[in-house]
Amino acid sequence: MEFLSDLWLGIINAFQGIPMTLAVSAIAVAAGLLLGFVVAFLRKSKFKVLRAIAMVYVDVLRGTPLVVQALIMAYGVPVLLQQQGVDFKWPYLTIPATIVCSLNSAAYMGEIVRGGLEAVSKGQREAAASLGMTQRQANRLIVIPQAVRIILPPLGNEFITMIKETAVLSWVGVVETMRMGTLLASRSFDTFTAYGGVAIVYLIFTIPLSKLVLYLEKRMKLQ
Repeated sequence: MEFLSDLWLGIINAFQGIPMTLAVSAIAVAAGLLLGFVVAFLRKSKFKVLRAIAMVYVDVLRGTPLVVQALIMAYGVPVLLQQQGVDFKWPYLTIPATIVCSLNSAAYMGEIVRGGLEAVSKGQREAAASLGMTQRQANRLIVIPQAVRIILPPLGNEFITMIKETAVLSWVGVVETMRMGTLLASRSFDTFTAYGGVAIVYLIFTIPLSKLVLYLEKRMKLQ
Protein backbone atom coordinates (compact mmCIF):
# COMPACT_ATOMS: atom_id res chain seq x y z
CA MET A 1 0.00 0.00 0.00
CA GLU A 2 2.85 2.37 0.79
CA PHE A 3 4.29 1.73 -2.67
CA LEU A 4 0.96 2.56 -4.32
CA SER A 5 0.65 5.68 -2.20
CA ASP A 6 4.14 6.84 -3.23
CA LEU A 7 3.40 6.05 -6.88
CA TRP A 8 0.19 8.05 -6.69
CA LEU A 9 2.13 11.02 -5.32
CA GLY A 10 4.55 10.59 -8.21
CA ILE A 11 1.66 10.73 -10.68
CA ILE A 12 0.13 13.80 -9.04
CA ASN A 13 3.54 15.48 -9.05
CA ALA A 14 4.14 14.70 -12.74
CA PHE A 15 0.71 16.03 -13.70
CA GLN A 16 1.81 19.48 -12.55
CA GLY A 17 4.21 19.62 -15.48
CA ILE A 18 1.62 18.61 -18.08
CA PRO A 19 0.41 22.17 -18.88
CA MET A 20 3.94 23.18 -19.89
CA THR A 21 4.45 19.94 -21.82
CA LEU A 22 1.23 20.31 -23.79
CA ALA A 23 1.72 24.04 -24.39
CA VAL A 24 5.24 23.64 -25.78
CA SER A 25 4.17 20.60 -27.85
CA ALA A 26 1.12 22.34 -29.35
CA ILE A 27 3.02 25.53 -30.21
CA ALA A 28 5.95 23.56 -31.63
CA VAL A 29 3.76 21.40 -33.88
CA ALA A 30 1.66 24.37 -35.06
CA ALA A 31 4.75 26.45 -35.83
CA GLY A 32 6.46 23.38 -37.25
CA LEU A 33 3.54 22.83 -39.63
CA LEU A 34 3.75 26.38 -40.96
CA LEU A 35 7.52 26.19 -41.32
CA GLY A 36 7.11 22.71 -42.75
CA PHE A 37 5.16 24.12 -45.70
CA VAL A 38 8.01 26.57 -46.33
CA VAL A 39 10.57 23.77 -46.16
CA ALA A 40 8.47 21.54 -48.43
CA PHE A 41 8.08 24.24 -51.09
CA LEU A 42 11.81 24.98 -50.89
CA ARG A 43 12.52 21.28 -51.41
CA LYS A 44 10.32 21.38 -54.51
CA SER A 45 11.76 24.66 -55.79
CA LYS A 46 13.24 24.84 -59.29
CA PHE A 47 16.25 26.69 -57.85
CA LYS A 48 19.05 24.39 -56.73
CA VAL A 49 20.26 26.80 -54.05
CA LEU A 50 16.87 26.84 -52.32
CA ARG A 51 16.60 23.05 -52.56
CA ALA A 52 20.09 22.71 -51.08
CA ILE A 53 19.29 25.05 -48.18
CA ALA A 54 16.14 23.11 -47.34
CA MET A 55 17.96 19.78 -47.61
CA VAL A 56 20.77 20.93 -45.29
CA TYR A 57 18.21 22.25 -42.82
CA VAL A 58 16.34 18.94 -42.75
CA ASP A 59 19.52 16.84 -42.54
CA VAL A 60 21.02 18.90 -39.69
CA LEU A 61 17.86 19.10 -37.59
CA ARG A 62 16.98 15.44 -38.10
CA GLY A 63 20.58 14.29 -37.74
CA THR A 64 21.27 15.80 -34.32
CA PRO A 65 19.56 14.99 -30.99
CA LEU A 66 16.91 17.41 -29.79
CA VAL A 67 18.64 17.70 -26.42
CA VAL A 68 21.82 18.96 -28.13
CA GLN A 69 19.80 21.49 -30.11
CA ALA A 70 18.08 22.65 -26.92
CA LEU A 71 21.39 23.10 -25.08
CA ILE A 72 22.85 25.06 -27.98
CA MET A 73 19.80 27.32 -28.21
CA ALA A 74 19.38 27.86 -24.46
CA TYR A 75 23.03 28.24 -23.43
CA GLY A 76 25.23 28.22 -26.53
CA VAL A 77 23.55 31.08 -28.39
CA PRO A 78 23.73 33.57 -25.45
CA VAL A 79 27.43 32.76 -24.92
CA LEU A 80 28.15 33.18 -28.65
CA LEU A 81 26.41 36.56 -28.70
CA GLN A 82 28.21 37.68 -25.55
CA GLN A 83 31.52 36.78 -27.20
CA GLN A 84 30.54 39.11 -30.02
CA GLY A 85 29.90 41.93 -27.55
CA VAL A 86 26.12 41.54 -27.40
CA ASP A 87 24.68 41.41 -23.88
CA PHE A 88 21.98 38.80 -24.35
CA LYS A 89 20.18 36.44 -22.02
CA TRP A 90 16.92 34.55 -22.47
CA PRO A 91 14.28 36.05 -20.12
CA TYR A 92 12.60 32.65 -19.83
CA LEU A 93 14.01 29.24 -20.74
CA THR A 94 10.66 28.25 -22.22
CA ILE A 95 11.37 30.66 -25.11
CA PRO A 96 14.47 28.88 -26.51
CA ALA A 97 12.83 25.54 -25.66
CA THR A 98 9.75 26.36 -27.74
CA ILE A 99 11.87 27.77 -30.57
CA VAL A 100 14.09 24.72 -30.83
CA CYS A 101 11.13 22.32 -30.65
CA SER A 102 9.42 24.28 -33.42
CA LEU A 103 12.51 24.22 -35.62
CA ASN A 104 12.99 20.52 -34.96
CA SER A 105 9.35 19.75 -35.71
CA ALA A 106 9.57 21.76 -38.95
CA ALA A 107 12.31 19.46 -40.24
CA TYR A 108 10.01 16.46 -39.85
CA MET A 109 6.86 18.29 -40.89
CA GLY A 110 8.61 19.48 -44.04
CA GLU A 111 8.97 15.89 -45.21
CA ILE A 112 5.40 15.08 -44.18
CA VAL A 113 4.06 18.11 -46.07
CA ARG A 114 6.20 17.32 -49.11
CA GLY A 115 4.73 13.82 -49.17
CA GLY A 116 1.23 15.26 -48.88
CA LEU A 117 1.81 17.73 -51.72
CA GLU A 118 3.21 15.02 -53.97
CA ALA A 119 0.22 12.79 -53.16
CA VAL A 120 -2.09 15.29 -54.88
CA SER A 121 -2.38 14.13 -58.46
CA LYS A 122 -0.87 16.18 -61.29
CA GLY A 123 -4.29 16.17 -62.91
CA GLN A 124 -5.49 18.56 -60.22
CA ARG A 125 -2.76 21.06 -61.11
CA GLU A 126 -3.40 20.63 -64.83
CA ALA A 127 -7.12 21.24 -64.31
CA ALA A 128 -6.32 24.41 -62.35
CA ALA A 129 -4.01 25.60 -65.14
CA SER A 130 -6.72 24.96 -67.72
CA LEU A 131 -9.01 27.25 -65.73
CA GLY A 132 -6.45 30.03 -65.96
CA MET A 133 -5.14 29.76 -62.41
CA THR A 134 -1.56 30.68 -61.64
CA GLN A 135 0.63 28.17 -59.82
CA ARG A 136 0.24 30.15 -56.60
CA GLN A 137 -3.55 30.16 -56.89
CA ALA A 138 -3.59 26.45 -57.67
CA ASN A 139 -1.47 25.70 -54.60
CA ARG A 140 -3.55 27.92 -52.33
CA LEU A 141 -7.01 26.87 -53.51
CA ILE A 142 -6.58 23.28 -54.67
CA VAL A 143 -3.30 21.57 -53.76
CA ILE A 144 -2.75 22.73 -50.16
CA PRO A 145 -6.35 22.02 -48.95
CA GLN A 146 -6.09 18.46 -50.27
CA ALA A 147 -2.58 18.03 -48.88
CA VAL A 148 -3.73 19.17 -45.42
CA ARG A 149 -6.34 16.41 -45.36
CA ILE A 150 -3.67 13.87 -46.29
CA ILE A 151 -1.18 14.99 -43.63
CA LEU A 152 -3.64 15.17 -40.72
CA PRO A 153 -2.87 11.65 -39.40
CA PRO A 154 0.94 12.15 -39.57
CA LEU A 155 0.40 15.53 -37.90
CA GLY A 156 -1.28 13.76 -35.00
CA ASN A 157 1.63 11.34 -34.75
CA GLU A 158 4.07 14.25 -34.74
CA PHE A 159 2.16 15.84 -31.85
CA ILE A 160 2.36 12.59 -29.87
CA THR A 161 6.07 12.33 -30.61
CA MET A 162 6.65 15.93 -29.56
CA ILE A 163 4.89 15.34 -26.23
CA LYS A 164 7.47 12.65 -25.48
CA GLU A 165 10.38 14.61 -26.98
CA THR A 166 9.78 17.57 -24.65
CA ALA A 167 11.16 15.40 -21.85
CA VAL A 168 14.67 16.43 -22.96
CA LEU A 169 13.84 20.05 -22.10
CA SER A 170 14.37 19.16 -18.45
CA TRP A 171 18.08 19.29 -19.30
CA VAL A 172 17.82 23.04 -19.91
CA GLY A 173 15.74 23.70 -16.80
CA VAL A 174 12.24 23.88 -18.26
CA VAL A 175 9.80 22.71 -15.61
CA GLU A 176 7.72 20.25 -17.62
CA THR A 177 6.56 16.72 -16.81
CA MET A 178 9.99 15.10 -16.77
CA ARG A 179 11.50 17.93 -14.74
CA MET A 180 8.79 17.52 -12.11
CA GLY A 181 9.79 13.87 -11.76
CA THR A 182 13.47 14.80 -11.45
CA LEU A 183 12.72 17.37 -8.76
CA LEU A 184 10.64 14.84 -6.79
CA ALA A 185 13.38 12.20 -7.09
CA SER A 186 15.97 14.67 -5.77
CA ARG A 187 13.78 15.40 -2.74
CA SER A 188 12.54 11.92 -1.88
CA PHE A 189 15.42 9.80 -3.29
CA ASP A 190 12.69 7.42 -4.48
CA THR A 191 13.54 7.43 -8.17
CA PHE A 192 11.31 4.52 -9.13
CA THR A 193 8.02 6.04 -8.00
CA ALA A 194 9.06 9.53 -9.15
CA TYR A 195 9.89 8.46 -12.70
CA GLY A 196 7.23 5.74 -12.68
CA GLY A 197 4.68 8.48 -12.10
CA VAL A 198 6.15 10.41 -15.04
CA ALA A 199 5.86 7.35 -17.30
CA ILE A 200 2.24 6.76 -16.31
CA VAL A 201 1.32 10.41 -16.97
CA TYR A 202 2.87 10.25 -20.44
CA LEU A 203 0.93 7.05 -21.14
CA ILE A 204 -2.32 8.66 -19.98
CA PHE A 205 -1.97 11.23 -22.75
CA THR A 206 -0.18 9.37 -25.54
CA ILE A 207 -2.24 6.17 -25.65
CA PRO A 208 -5.65 7.88 -26.14
CA LEU A 209 -4.10 10.24 -28.70
CA SER A 210 -2.59 7.28 -30.57
CA LYS A 211 -6.00 5.56 -30.66
CA LEU A 212 -7.59 8.80 -31.91
CA VAL A 213 -5.04 9.15 -34.71
CA LEU A 214 -5.58 5.51 -35.71
CA TYR A 215 -9.34 6.08 -35.78
CA LEU A 216 -8.92 9.15 -37.99
CA GLU A 217 -6.67 7.22 -40.37
CA LYS A 218 -9.29 4.50 -40.76
CA ARG A 219 -12.08 7.05 -41.29
CA MET A 220 -10.11 8.84 -44.00
CA LYS A 221 -9.36 5.60 -45.82
CA LEU A 222 -13.07 4.87 -45.98
CA GLN A 223 -13.90 8.27 -47.49
